[in-house]
Formats: sequence, structure tokens, C-alpha cells
Amino acid sequence: MVQILEGDLENGITTDEATRRREKFGVNQITLQKSKSPYQLFLQQFNQPLLYILLLAAVISLFLKDWIDGGVILAVVLINVIVGYIQEFKAENALAALAASIIAQVKTIRQGQEQIIPSQDLVPGDLVKLNAGDKVGADLRLIEVNNLQTDESSLTGESVPVDKVTEVIDEATPLAEHRNMAYAGTVIISGQGIGIVVAIAEATATGHISQLVEQGSKLKTPLTRKLEKFSWKLLYIILALATFTFALGWGQGQAWLPMFQAAVALAVSAIPEELPSLVTVTLAIGVSRMAARHAIIRNLPTVETLGSATVICSDKTGTLTENQMTVKEIYVGGKFYQVEGAGYKPIGRILEQDQPITLESNPPLDACLRNGVLCNDSFLEAEATGQFTVNGDPTEGALIVAASKANLQQQALTEVMPRLDAIPFDPQFQYMATLHPNKTQNHGANSENIIYIKGSVETILARCESQMATLGTESLDKNQTHQMAEKMGKKGLRVIAFAQKLVPATQQTVEREDIARELVFVGLQGMIDPPRPEAITAVANSLTAGIEVKMITGDHASTACAIARRLHLKPSGEIIAFTGKELAGMRDYELAQAAKEGVVFARVAPEQKLSLVNALQSQGEIVAMTGDGVNDAPALKQADIGIAMGKAGTEVAKESADMILTDDNFASIEAAIEEGRTVYHNLQKAIAFVLPVNGGEALTILASVFFGTTLPILPLQILWLNMVSSSALSIPLAFEHPTQDVMAQSPRHPQQPLLSGKIIRRILLISLFNWAITFGIFEWIVKSTANEVLARTMAVQTLVAAEIFYLLSISQLIPSIWTKFCYRKESEPQGISYPPAIGIVCVLILQFLFSQWSILNSLFNTIPLNFNQGLVCLIVGLPVVFLGSLFRHFDPL
Repeated sequence: MVQILEGDLENGITTDEATRRREKFGVNQITLQKSKSPYQLFLQQFNQPLLYILLLAAVISLFLKDWIDGGVILAVVLINVIVGYIQEFKAENALAALAASIIAQVKTIRQGQEQIIPSQDLVPGDLVKLNAGDKVGADLRLIEVNNLQTDESSLTGESVPVDKVTEVIDEATPLAEHRNMAYAGTVIISGQGIGIVVAIAEATATGHISQLVEQGSKLKTPLTRKLEKFSWKLLYIILALATFTFALGWGQGQAWLPMFQAAVALAVSAIPEELPSLVTVTLAIGVSRMAARHAIIRNLPTVETLGSATVICSDKTGTLTENQMTVKEIYVGGKFYQVEGAGYKPIGRILEQDQPITLESNPPLDACLRNGVLCNDSFLEAEATGQFTVNGDPTEGALIVAASKANLQQQALTEVMPRLDAIPFDPQFQYMATLHPNKTQNHGANSENIIYIKGSVETILARCESQMATLGTESLDKNQTHQMAEKMGKKGLRVIAFAQKLVPATQQTVEREDIARELVFVGLQGMIDPPRPEAITAVANSLTAGIEVKMITGDHASTACAIARRLHLKPSGEIIAFTGKELAGMRDYELAQAAKEGVVFARVAPEQKLSLVNALQSQGEIVAMTGDGVNDAPALKQADIGIAMGKAGTEVAKESADMILTDDNFASIEAAIEEGRTVYHNLQKAIAFVLPVNGGEALTILASVFFGTTLPILPLQILWLNMVSSSALSIPLAFEHPTQDVMAQSPRHPQQPLLSGKIIRRILLISLFNWAITFGIFEWIVKSTANEVLARTMAVQTLVAAEIFYLLSISQLIPSIWTKFCYRKESEPQGISYPPAIGIVCVLILQFLFSQWSILNSLFNTIPLNFNQGLVCLIVGLPVVFLGSLFRHFDPL
């Protein structure tokens, strides 16, 4: 390796050589993908099927010098384009955050001199010195290590620090097991080391992930796919009807200009101009509600997508678990003890068969806990927020917390029994040892010193010949102790063994020979990164809602399966788990089968997470992916909805995600799912309300051409109906609260059309009713008064009256009033649904101005109505409320 890089392991490369290599290999910084300019993003908004017709109608109207109609239609187009532009104008900062994650100041050796330089200036062949707290600036092959440990959780998902070595490791070994490498963006937890730069920029493991993020295609959400499909179908139908209308009238001998105006009127009437803004407002309301429930949405369609999720692929560390190692079991003196609590909060008790214990009557337990605190290089810190963090190794932090639950405080112990000497932990020997004056509860006088040793079970037991008992020592059954350690390991616990040895008070140092034999075994402590209690509830609720939860992690399979069982990811049957090695050897169809059947996927590489998401999506699943590390970024980007943790998540994960949980709480996903389902249900109601208005208008225009009569509604009046009155009545539907059974329903099938059979039946029947009353009232008034302006005004007002009554039948306003005052005692009322009432009041005011205000009379060619005429409009529109009630009863949405 050194020969290939032409490096010098003592003096490093020269400054001139570094300059030459920087020119050859480039700067150690991830190259960003060029994003769309604001102009491109703005022009892209015009690429919508329904806007094509409006643009064509506006251009032709302006060409024919119909300035008012053309100008208003063009204004409608611009409003929709601006709303879409604002919605989508956001920076794609995932790659920028990824680049920032590896920028740091590093200590190099060049020309035999130590230098501190920015990590961007590193080149292949550079020597880099590493110390505790440093962020690694490039991928390094380690050549010297001294108790070096790194935190690679953000890159590999490994929840505990990784001990580093210098030995040669097979290249085929998974990334998480390359212990002779220090990777860019990871952090040094403890120890020191020196490494030679072997990869920079995109060639690093972090850079490889950035390429996966860049290559990952961001799929269209179910809602956008359905809206696009619906829009294209509607486009063809409208073009066909407009062409048919023009041909029919022209074929009947009518002049081409009136027929063209009729075709334009039909196109304008059939297009739901308010639909884009209605969708945006509905989703924006969902965003606001989710923010109040700790979920920040970065893309509006994400709101609905989460509501249709069928699978949640969740990272383990920090997402389903606390990301805080916690001692759960202690084995001393042939007995098991349980430890209460989770995380680093020193709250809980140590129990034996559910009964609290005292250390005074249990010297072996006292010695085991005391050992864990004193043979320790870490310490616990209390934050102003009341939270606790560990400065150092999380495993050692767990030992400190466990002892504090038995009132053994680290500061007090270190004052009474200060450290005299130590042998730091070395991965080669698998133990750590410290020397102290012996002032335990059985040795008040300082007549001797004591050596505390902690390490792997195999290493410690091999050096022990007896074990500590309540009174003195007794023989050690090593086979039984190994069996107890294996029993703890099968529960997913990481097991640490403890031993001690008494030496003369005159001995002030500790050597490896001192602890090679004749140790007294003290006990075992088993720890785990525990599942969040709220995550257990959230998983159960997700399963009830028909949503599968799968764990995808870089941790070990045994640990992951233990957590999966505690979370009840599969309430019945065995937990099916696959490892990264198993997945690597699978063909596409085998991977798809494994993705479907598996519950736990352990030791997986970043590209395998991406492959699993793709495999599930290929089977029609709507995939939500949660995560917090750099290694999660590609899968977050590819998933239908990526969910990042706001507190513990890296910037890379946040910028790749569609949604960020501000409380890092898996349970917040449940609330987001509820809001997502509510958004879709409200959107369906809004569409079921809007389209019958357009249908009634289109049928009215078509009937007037067919019967050779004057247009009952003019194009500008249609735009008023669609953009003003219809919008004011449909938008309140977006504010309605969830129904009580929204989380008891199964997820919608991904292929379920936006317009279900129930909605289509509503649209057809209500459209026919709207056509009948609009065309009927116009013909009746024309024949009775010969006043076309009055007839059109009353036709518009009648259609609006029908809209108001239909809203009463489709919204929760009337049912909420009934529930408020007549609810049963066993069910609490949710309160009155006020938004529809507000919408109705607003429309009544607007429609009064529409017909009674002279300025609007001139603009829209209307005429003031008297009281009797207005009353007629209301009465004619009233029957739709009964029709809507029948639908609510016998064919509900």
C-alpha cells in the first residue's frame, strides 16, 4: 500500500509533492450536482396537462381580441404556476451536507514536521495523526494504533465504538468489519493512531454514499402519480368534448365564432382550475398539523404519501432504540439480577426476583458494580435540559449508570479509591485493568491494593481460578459461567466480564504479568441499546393499521433480532433475519422474496439498504424509510418517503429525507400516518365536491349547443364559479379533523385510483343534478322574461346554492353539531367542524356582491336580483342535500 502511494511512514510526503498530487487527484471535497435554476423551475410548472388547454384557450381568446376572457384565463394559469413554483422552490442540500460532514482540521506529517491543515487539502499518501475527539478527514489505512476507538454509527450503524487494529484484513470483509481503516466523517472516541490517506473525496466510503444519493431517483409520490394520470385522462376527455361541441354546432349551421366560444366555455368549465391550489392547501394544512405533532415536512406530497405507506423500513440505532447502552442484567454469585431503567438517566433499581437489593448484604454485587465504575475511562455529564450524556465509551457509560442505581457514585468512589496505575484496553488482549487502594466495604483500612479487570468473557475466565462469594471466595465453574454468558448473549446483550486481584499496598504499578493468572472472578454485566418504550407502542399501532415494520441495521444479527422481539415486530411466528453477506449472494428474485419475508436485515451495507427499498417498491409497496446516519442517505432518498431524526440525525440524513422528526420519536410516525390518511380522505371529499360543479357546467354548455340555445353560463362566469365560489367551499374540507376510524383501516392499495367507484357515482349523479337545475332555471327565466342576463345570473346563483347544500351533506358540519349536543356518554365529542360554516358565510357574501355590486355586474355581465329571485335559487338548489345524505348513508366515501 505504501509503495503504491509512494508514501513515507516516518516523514510523510513533501509539500511540493502534496501540491502535485492535489493537482492530479483534486481537492478532498465531494463535488456537488448542479441544481435547476429558478427560471428552469418556474418554466417547469407550466408542464401540466390541464394548463395546456387553459393556455391554448387564453392565447386564442387574446388573438380574437377577447381581452377580458383571455386575460382572466391567463391570470388563472399564472396563479397556479406561482403556487407550484413556491411549493417546489427548495434547495437540494443533501450533497452539500454530505460534503460538509467530512470538512475538519487535521494534523498531518509532511517533511517530518507536524502541520494542521483543512481536510480539503489532504492528498493520497499523506500521514495523518489521530487523537480522541478528532473527526477523520479522509479514508485512512491505519499503521499505528494505541487503544484507538472510533464512532462509526453514522456510517455503518454500529451502535458501539469500534476497536482499531493495524493487521491486514481481507478486502471482501464487510465495511463495518474493516477494523484497520478509519473512515472519513467518523469520530475518534479514544486513543491515538496514525494512518496513511488511501482515498479522498468521492473515492471515500462517504463519497461512495454521495454517489448513491445522486444516482438514486426520487420517485413520484402516489398522489402525484394519480393526479398526473387523472389530469392526462381529463385532458383527452376535455379536448374530445370541446372538439365535439365545435363540430356539432358548426354542423348544425351555426357560425364558427360562437361555436369556438362555446368550445372554450366547455373547456374552461370542465377544467377544475381550483384543483392544483386545492391540493396544495390541503397538503399545507397537513404539514402544519404534523409540525404541531413533531414531524416537519420538506415536500408537500409527502403528507399524503405517508398516509398510504404499506411498509416502514427503520434503522435500529437511535431510531427504534435509545442509542444509549444500558445494563439490563447482572450475574454474580450464581444469581441473576435485573436492572431497571433505560438510557443514561441514573434512574431505576437493581432487583433480585422483583425485589430491591442492598449492597451491604451482597459483597459480590458491590464488587462487580464498583469494578465497572473504577476500571473506566469515561464519565457521565448532566445537561441543562435534564438529559445525561457520556463523555467517552457508551459501554463504560452504561457501567457508571448501573452502579449509580445502587448508590455507587463515580465521583465519590474515585475520591476514596483513586487510580494508581492502569493498563489501557487493547483489542489484542481484550481487557483493561486499573490499580487502586483497597477501601471496599470489607476493607476499610488501606492494608492492600486491588486490581480491577474488565474485558471479554473468554479472556477474563481464562485468567480466573476462583470466584467471589458472600463470604470470601469459592471454586469457579467456568463451564457454567460460559453458559450463563451465552444465555445473556442470546437475549441480544453485550456481555462484559469482571475480575479482581488483591496485591500488597507497596505495589504501585500494574503489569500484564500481574493479571495473567490467579484472578478472582466477580461477575458479568449484560447491556443493550434498549428499544424506546414509545417505539414499542408505535410499532403495535402501525401493525394494527396494516403497516409492516422492518428493521434494517448495520448492527449484529443477534442484537437486532433481540431488539425486534422486544419491539414485537412480528407478534406471531419467528423473526426472519438476513445478513448483508446473505443478501450479497442473492439474485434479484431471491432478494425480492427476502425483502418481502424478512423482518430484520443486519450488517447491511448502504447500497444494500438501497437495494432492499427498491426490491419492496418493485412489488408495489409504498416504502417509508427512517434513519439518522450518513449510511441511511441513499435509501432515504429512494424511498417513497424518507424520515430522518431531527436531534440525533446527521445533516446528510435530514437533507435526503422528506420528513424530519423533531423529537426523534418513532411514535411521531404514527401521528404523521394519521394526518396523512386524513389529508387523503379530505382531498377525496374535496374532489368529490369540486368535479360535480365542473361536470354540471360542462353538461350545461354541451346541452345548449345540442339544443341550439344561447350559452346559459359565460366563460368568465365559469371561472368565477370555479376559482372563487367553488374554491371557498371546497378548501374548508381540507381543515376537517380525522374521523374516529381512520387508523383502523388498512392502507390504501398503491394502485387504487384517485377516483374510486364511489366517487365516480357521486360525480355523475350530482353533475346531472347540477346540469338539470342550471340549464332548467336558465331556460325557464329566458322564456318567462326574455332577459338572458337575468337568466344567467340566476343560473349561477342556483348552482352556487346547490354547492352550499351539497357541502352540508358531504362535510362533518352537521354530524359534528349532532355529536356535540347528542353524543353518547361513552364517546367524547370532537367539537363542531367550523371551517365549512365559515366557507358558506364567505360564499354567501361573495355571491351577494357578484349579483348586487355594479362593478362585478359590468365585469361578469350579471344583474341585481330581488329577494324572491334569490329565494327561488335557494329552493331549486335544496334537493341536493337529500341526494348527498343518501350517498352518506348507503354509499359513504
